[in-house]
Amino acid sequence: MRNHAKGIFVLLAIVFALSFVFLGVGSGSTGITDALQNAFSFGSTGGGTSISKLQSDTVKHPQSATAWRNLATAFEQKQETQQAVDALQRYIALRPKDQSALAEVAAQYATLATTYSNDYATAQQQMAEEESPAAEFAPPSTTPFGKAFADPTALKDPISAAVATLAATTQQTAYSNYQNAQLNAEGAYKKLVALNPSDATSQVQLGQAAQAAQDVPTAIAAFKAFLKLAPTDPLTPQVKSALKTLEAQAAAATATATGG
Repeated sequence: MRNHAKGIFVLLAIVFALSFVFLGVGSGSTGITDALQNAFSFGSTGGGTSISKLQSDTVKHPQSATAWRNLATAFEQKQETQQAVDALQRYIALRPKDQSALAEVAAQYATLATTYSNDYATAQQQMAEEESPAAEFAPPSTTPFGKAFADPTALKDPISAAVATLAATTQQTAYSNYQNAQLNAEGAYKKLVALNPSDATSQVQLGQAAQAAQDVPTAIAAFKAFLKLAPTDPLTPQVKSALKTLEAQAAAATATATGG
């Protein structure tokens, strides 16, 4: 379990490192960075209106796109990401072709994914802290007491066992939530690409989200589309490198499935 958990955490670290690069940080590509910055500033209410008042507006006018849009912005300003996502989804249901809102909710899902990744790392650290002292002070394995100590069914400290179980559960929940957030971000970018398939920024964002969600075919298609639309973009070398890795993964998966 712990070895598996460590492997997953390493994967998450790699994914977030790639995400940081692909979003144009330090690359000189302003299009993607500007798109994300605009997403968070879209629909500003200007502050001053309480969330309770905005929630009341949505109750009174549940079909008002403006009411949901304003509530989402207020939650974002309070950094209450899940509530912002919920309000944005209600808004998008009323305005399904609003590309700015779709980009915004995708960015909010990415924020949730980061939160869940941090939760995962914290739970992993708790598990490691519970395990390390026991290993350090364990009696020699050749002695009767040492054999009993190594027996997973014997000499269990109920408190340590409870903490380890809780950490493992928290870890699994965090990873599940992380996957769901990445899948939801990918879904939002798919809608963006469907609305505007010639937009290179949406294509590379879809590729990045699909890669994080481990949806290799979608990531490959999106990155190829990006390279056709923006062959001279500063992100092109990174995208080509990622595409090469993804195609190798796809080939390996095919070989495994066919028994080759």
